[in-house]
Amino acid sequence: MNILGVSCFYHNSAACLLRNGEIAAAAEEERFNRIKNYSGLPINAINYCLQTSGINIYDVDYVGFYEKPFLKFSRAIIAHLQSYPFSLNNFLNTMPHWLEDRLIMPLVFKRELGFEKQTLFIKHHLSHAASAFLVSGFEDAVVLTADGVGEWTTVSYGTAKGNKINILKETRFPHSLGLLYTAVTTYLGFEALEGEGKVMGLAAYGKPRHMDKFQEIVRLNPDGSFRLNQRFFSFFNEGGRMYNKKFISLFGAERAPEDKIEERHCDIAASLQKVVEDTIIAMVNLIHDNIKIDRLCLAGGLFLNCVLNHKILEQTPFKKIFIQPAAGDNGGALGVAAYIYHTIFNHSRNYVMNNAFLGPEFSLSQIKRVLINQNINFKELESLELCKYIARKIADNKVIGWFQGRMEFGPRALGNRSILANPCNPGMKDILNLRVKKREAFRPYAPAVLEEKAEEYFTLKDVSPFMLLAAMVREDKRKAVPAVTHVDGTSRVQTVSRSCNPRFWLLIKEFENITGIPLVINTSFNLKGEPVVCSPEDALSCFRNTELDVLVLENFVVERQSGSVRL
Repeated sequence: MNILGVSCFYHNSAACLLRNGEIAAAAEEERFNRIKNYSGLPINAINYCLQTSGINIYDVDYVGFYEKPFLKFSRAIIAHLQSYPFSLNNFLNTMPHWLEDRLIMPLVFKRELGFEKQTLFIKHHLSHAASAFLVSGFEDAVVLTADGVGEWTTVSYGTAKGNKINILKETRFPHSLGLLYTAVTTYLGFEALEGEGKVMGLAAYGKPRHMDKFQEIVRLNPDGSFRLNQRFFSFFNEGGRMYNKKFISLFGAERAPEDKIEERHCDIAASLQKVVEDTIIAMVNLIHDNIKIDRLCLAGGLFLNCVLNHKILEQTPFKKIFIQPAAGDNGGALGVAAYIYHTIFNHSRNYVMNNAFLGPEFSLSQIKRVLINQNINFKELESLELCKYIARKIADNKVIGWFQGRMEFGPRALGNRSILANPCNPGMKDILNLRVKKREAFRPYAPAVLEEKAEEYFTLKDVSPFMLLAAMVREDKRKAVPAVTHVDGTSRVQTVSRSCNPRFWLLIKEFENITGIPLVINTSFNLKGEPVVCSPEDALSCFRNTELDVLVLENFVVERQSGSVRL
């Protein structure tokens, strides 16, 4: 049975193909059309999923959509009416989109894809829950989801066993920790849906000195639920700004994107982070009190917050955790496909998502053709020789563009579309921010560490294959790896398993053989504001527009100092 899952029309549109219960392919549309956070129909991602599986649209048995459009439409209509007349411009701008595509998804799939069979819809947060539990490998678990908003739901939790998910409780719009985080993100001068991770990093530079103000905004109830004080928000304001004048009166003038970041901004970020952590951790503890299961599955954009995720392990009784690597709306495409196959059609689970390498890959002959056509000098090395060579380059403080295998699904580069560098060099963070990534100086970099050596360097409570847990760097190791130690002593860790990514593991092992350090800096292979590279052409373009020293495309090595790249 072939099931195509689709998520689109809000942000991070994506497609996923499930074949007899196994994920054959999954990818975000932005990687193909190069438009960051693209929200339109993921035509290229769908074509990739079909082509890589050797089928066409006529071989697809069902298309699944990751939410119920009419439910979402009802919320949009009610919210616009409640905010009238301030919501009028927003209403006039969005209604044509609802009428043209969002309310007629089966017709859209027929018109754009030629698909004439049945389209199935499930609720947005059920897609999130399914995307985590059904591929977790857990026989039973508690499932918790949290994001901005689905149709009406912003947070949900329930139990799952076998191939069934039972949602027990929901928090509904406008009470949303995800929207709160995005509102403060934009107040601090960063872009919505893009800057939330920046705010999480900025929080480490501040102190939670504004908890009294946030307590006016967020009320935590004894049953673990919460409420946002709506006097401080205008979710459908005419200007498109989610916070209002009362919010500004409480916290002071908002920061413009070009303004200097002040101590006050860091403190607001720290306070936001703490209030979200406190709220979720209180909720999770109460859930565990009522449901005596020690395994927890997380999905929804809020759980891309790796600091929060590890604190859940540290401060609650849950022992094992699975976080969907594509935790945002992109993962909804996976979730709806898995739910249709396993829950609706009652098939047993036979697939565990132990890696996120579900995107396109390119053969040696394809890559070689690109290099020759672009008149680029290169050398070819076999795998062991390549890893030894590149490990030496990293030890010599060269910055590497590393391109291998299938592209990652989700926002994190996990060793297949990565920029790699030396974690031992205390100046490497500034080198990467200024010369390569061209982003804000305060933003930290993450380590990819051999899984079997992770506990020697970090206080991890569980493995972290998807770089979604931020643990403390052990005090006796901080001087050894300063470039991946954040200002608060934490590090967003990726544990690398030899079985899941043997070449990346081998590269790190060779770096350890040279330096004694079993980890490297791993950050996404892209420029600020651009999607992660997908193709060899994307990688070469990024290489040209940065100060990367070496580019590795599978077994081929391109080096800048040899004059091999003509700029």
